[in-house]
Amino acid sequence: MGNTYRHDGALWLRTTKFGDDKDRVIIKSDGNGTYISGDVAYYLDKRERGFDRCLMMLGADHHGYVGRMNAVCAAFGDTPGVNLEFLIGQMVNLLSHGQPLRMSKRAGTAITLDDLVDAIGVDAARYALARYSCDSTIDIDLDLWAKQTNDNPIYYVQYAHARLSSILRNADELGISADTLTGLVDTFDPSLLSHEKEGILLRTLAEFPRVVATAAELREPHRVARYLEDTASAFHKFYDLCRVLPQDDEELSDLHRGRLLLVTATRTVLANGLGLLGVSAPERM
Repeated sequence: MGNTYRHDGALWLRTTKFGDDKDRVIIKSDGNGTYISGDVAYYLDKRERGFDRCLMMLGADHHGYVGRMNAVCAAFGDTPGVNLEFLIGQMVNLLSHGQPLRMSKRAGTAITLDDLVDAIGVDAARYALARYSCDSTIDIDLDLWAKQTNDNPIYYVQYAHARLSSILRNADELGISADTLTGLVDTFDPSLLSHEKEGILLRTLAEFPRVVATAAELREPHRVARYLEDTASAFHKFYDLCRVLPQDDEELSDLHRGRLLLVTATRTVLANGLGLLGVSAPERM
């Protein structure tokens, strides 16, 4: 588009044309790319894959980088603020045995995202980074996030989904299939779900569309993560006090059917929420 030129053997981007304080070198005279070249390619790759709005996360110490990347966006013929949007994130600290892990590129002690995944797993890594507002510093306790206990937020949510799946498998063994439950949606009496914990879980599930819409609008995925934890908590409290399946020779009642529908809906919401965060929803744990 005529927005690059060669000078002194290097390839330059004419960013001053789009408000930058000086033009930027993309490819140095020795053929190597500069710092900005990767971000130029990154932006172009997103656009070529069909995304009209590209979000870029920058650290708080890179706030001054916004102007030149907006110039890059404009140089491609796009509109800054429409096709390119920035999120400014705070620092991420890793803790082990209660102590911060000291990182230094110069000393060769930098910890990569691959290292984080190796330490706690991909699900925990994704969830831990999505669970906090980008306005706040994130402290990731490697020992906590590797635990298989309810103290670990991702384990707590995934365990709820696995528990829900187990209930539905047991129902299927009793001859109550998913298709059978689907057929009940328009016929069961919702007033049967009168227990306090049933009401809390129902109201929590009803919030899911609003939470997702707000998270998308405000660019705050942590709202979805925190909501999933609230939903898992509401389910566990419901299940502790409300028997879902008939026991022994007890006949299957309309109340059992209603509670099974509530279990099915809760499982669907947790699976959808985890899916939005790129985290798996295991059926067994």
